[in-house]
Amino acid sequence: MGSPEIAATCLRELARAHEVALVVTQPDKPAGRGGQLAEPAVKVAARELGLAVIQPRSAKTGELAEALARSGAELAVVVAYGKILPRAVLDALPRGCINVHASLLPKYRGAAPVQWAVIHGERETGVSIMQLDEGMDTGPVYLERRVAIDPDETSGELLERLAPVGAAAMLEAIAAIAAGTARAVPQDHARATHARPLDKTDGAIDFHAPAAEVAARIRGVDPWPGAHALVRGHLVKLFRARETTRPASTASQIRTEPPGLVLAIDGAGMYVVCSEGTVVIRELQLPGRKRLAAAQVAAGRGVAAGDVLGKP
Repeated sequence: MGSPEIAATCLRELARAHEVALVVTQPDKPAGRGGQLAEPAVKVAARELGLAVIQPRSAKTGELAEALARSGAELAVVVAYGKILPRAVLDALPRGCINVHASLLPKYRGAAPVQWAVIHGERETGVSIMQLDEGMDTGPVYLERRVAIDPDETSGELLERLAPVGAAAMLEAIAAIAAGTARAVPQDHARATHARPLDKTDGAIDFHAPAAEVAARIRGVDPWPGAHALVRGHLVKLFRARETTRPASTASQIRTEPPGLVLAIDGAGMYVVCSEGTVVIRELQLPGRKRLAAAQVAAGRGVAAGDVLGKP
């Protein structure tokens, strides 16, 4: 059971090693400017593998539990399915449901663990394999795999790296469950933190925050909802940020600049004042234009030193 690309990666690896009786994913949803229905990545992968797929609108109506019971499967694997499963679903198969979760539980329970790990400047994350219960990522953990977060990594890039790690850990856990050697360790609920779903407002960048926080948020909301700020009355998208020192050409200036002030733009990117320190942003995208290096946008007079980036 799952929907996004990380779930599709796990499905492909699962199908190599085991018989997959049924694939469950979310209904097709409108996407893009045209609002046309788009299939979840798991549905696409299942079709490529020749596997049966169902897309129930709810996990609570009984349809899902009945379909699982009829499938003849022993165990369900859940990867970013997006719904809390009721007891009837959890009990539908002899060995219940295990979950591939992209954090080191109990930290970052919830829908967006990778994004919030990046936004909060974590240096390490990973994947946990747990037995599902009726709570939100509260079940006991079979195993975990730790992964260092690169200082310049976006949440999209990190999630892509975690996908094969999660798939390998999933297969290891299934083998241990089948052999009777798996041991699930209860989580320390007192240490739990929540990773709520992102919304579009999370991409609005406020340069009144310290540079390290600004850079981490720009990377953490990439690819969705994407970082953006106002310049010259237009919304500009921001990519590839990191904390840095002021460029030498501005070092002698009186430092009373407002947060959001563009100090300079060169081949490294656009240097912007924050409440504490400076952030350099390598790429920009103006409305209706392509994503370009900051120096290219400046050459086209879309942004310049002296502009002030504001929070939308």
